[in-house]
Amino acid sequence: MSKLAGKVAVVTGASKGIGAGIAKALAAQGAAVVVNYASSQAGADAVVAAITAAGGKAVAVGGDVSKAADAQGIIDTAIETYGRLDILVNNSGVYEFAPIEAITEAHYRRQFDINVLGVLFTTQAAVKHLGEGASIVNVSSVVTSLTPPATAVYSGTKGALDAITGVLARELGPRKIRVNAINPGVVVTEGAHSAGVIGSEFETSALAQTPLGRLGQPDDIAAAVVFLASDDARWLTGEHIVASGGMR
Repeated sequence: MSKLAGKVAVVTGASKGIGAGIAKALAAQGAAVVVNYASSQAGADAVVAAITAAGGKAVAVGGDVSKAADAQGIIDTAIETYGRLDILVNNSGVYEFAPIEAITEAHYRRQFDINVLGVLFTTQAAVKHLGEGASIVNVSSVVTSLTPPATAVYSGTKGALDAITGVLARELGPRKIRVNAINPGVVVTEGAHSAGVIGSEFETSALAQTPLGRLGQPDDIAAAVVFLASDDARWLTGEHIVASGGMR
């Protein structure tokens, strides 16, 4: 049985990496998926093509979640295309590492605007359409417990997201809308490659701290998101599931 048959999901930042994996996994379980992208329409179109080729339903929509009008437009596309909204996955995020001496206003604002304000804008637009049994999943990070050096701003954004998850779980709970977070460890994505994480000393260190002895894959995170979005997690809200292979 498909866990999400008849459901409609929006996944922000779904043109690649973890977001693409989540979009495909939700579709494989029967959800119609709105695949959001900020800059890579080609990537989003490829995700949609993969979903439809497997018999699923999906549509791509551009939009910068840090802009209120764009966030509203993403949600509007879900309603206009599929007539409802049941699942919101706030996955859009950026990261840039810098020691305290190198932090600038631009460094701060870019990450907080997308990683935090973007979640608030998209959720604000979505809650008008979410009903009883709906699920919001925020993609946070294991950095909120690891707090590695040179990540003051990025870790700050994810710490804020963890707090927001708890607040919204309490705020939306009376409406029977669940809000949870998934906190991935190091995951092999295009971003991890372009940032120089893969093949670096950081990767070696991360592997040494991971009891399962490997880095994560987008599918590892996507499976946990499917669980949180489904009725299997109907008694979970305000939770933070750390998906890091045991790295703490």
